[in-house]
Amino acid sequence: MSRFLSNATNRIDAKGRVSVPAAFRAVLVQRGIQELYCLQDFVYPAVNIGGPDLLERYERKMAAEDPFALEANEMSLLLHGGGVFARLDAEGRLAVTDFIRDFTGISSEVCFVGRSDHFQVWQPQAFHEAQARAREVVRQRGLRT
Repeated sequence: MSRFLSNATNRIDAKGRVSVPAAFRAVLVQRGIQELYCLQDFVYPAVNIGGPDLLERYERKMAAEDPFALEANEMSLLLHGGGVFARLDAEGRLAVTDFIRDFTGISSEVCFVGRSDHFQVWQPQAFHEAQARAREVVRQRGLRT
């Protein structure tokens, strides 16, 4: 498996850590990702997590813009001001920091959501509601699986 797929909900332990699902850890190992880039999502109350390539992809897009343009300035504000680096501990746990909690509303459980080349962490109810809305939009457009 070379993609982050599916979703899983895990409880936060007493020290504020949560176990990243084994399938997600396997993708991180397969891709050689040790340092994680965490970015507040632009649309959803979720934090995107991937390797340094996630940051680099956005920075390449920014580099194509006029560095003095408002769009590049806003993108930097979101990418650099709304992002941090993190690492999993030896047991594959992620520290659920205030950076994550404040943006997502996560308190006691974390929903991990696969997004192909990265994954997200959500407050579980917020994820299920957003997924239901997305399913309804797709249904209204007449798209089928």
